[in-house]
Amino acid sequence: MTSSGISNWPAPARLTVGVVSAGRVGCAVGAALEAAGHVVGGVVARSQRSRARAARLLPDSEVLDLAAVVTRSELLVVAVPDDSLSDVVRDIAATGALRPGTLVAHTAGAQGIGILAPLADLGATTLALHPAMTFVDSDDDVRRLRAACFGVTAADEVGYAVASALVLEMGGEPVRVREEARTLYHASLAHGANHLVALIADALDGLRIALEGQELPGQDVVDDRAGGLPARVLGPLVTAALQNTLELGPSALTGPVARGDGAAIARHLAALDEADPDLAGAYRAMATRAAHHADAPAAVWDVLATDRPRGSR
Repeated sequence: MTSSGISNWPAPARLTVGVVSAGRVGCAVGAALEAAGHVVGGVVARSQRSRARAARLLPDSEVLDLAAVVTRSELLVVAVPDDSLSDVVRDIAATGALRPGTLVAHTAGAQGIGILAPLADLGATTLALHPAMTFVDSDDDVRRLRAACFGVTAADEVGYAVASALVLEMGGEPVRVREEARTLYHASLAHGANHLVALIADALDGLRIALEGQELPGQDVVDDRAGGLPARVLGPLVTAALQNTLELGPSALTGPVARGDGAAIARHLAALDEADPDLAGAYRAMATRAAHHADAPAAVWDVLATDRPRGSR
């Protein structure tokens, strides 16, 4: 068994890999595959930034046009934005260079293998391999893949075996996602990760307003620079809250909603509304969700001025 608890699949043979294109995800996945013993023989990189990224993360790979990359690849990794994927699939098919039996894997979260049907019709084995990870264009991106789960969709058990083996070789954990559940899977990830960024940014804005002008001697001035005093105040708290939630679920909830303290919530809303009405609106929305998870009493729902779910206290 691996450390993730997944049985070892038979590893694919050493493959010649093509990457389309050299964005953050494509280069990170390509580098992870090379670290597993495969060879990235060609990369599509059209912009200067993409070529620089490929030179940094895939220094032994050639930058080629699409047809040349398809021609030489046994595994084609299509790592393009979701809204470009269907056009790129059509372009790959139009090259006439795809050989039957080629593995074609895309990295889009919300799409399964249906979007790759034109390539399956040409004899390709199609896979969806979505790393559930955020990429910031740093060397840490490759390292983070080794701790990531990959949402995997394939047409049959052979495809799942190949996809799982590739993910395990990169150090990740394969997780099966049904074709019809890909959008819900991706929406849940976006809700958790993207909206967490917005939530933390809102909290930092409120702290800046609360702390501005109160700096002690030697402390940096409170402003909107990243990593300042508000971030140091909030960081340990939200880090612990995130870890507790991942380990304990909704029972990790603390604070006035969990205590049923409607008066405290009312004071929070008043202070936030005075500072920034948009912050107050965001707080109310999130407090409502927290109240659902906490089975909050009537005192909380009355302050939030929204209908209580049936069966709540």
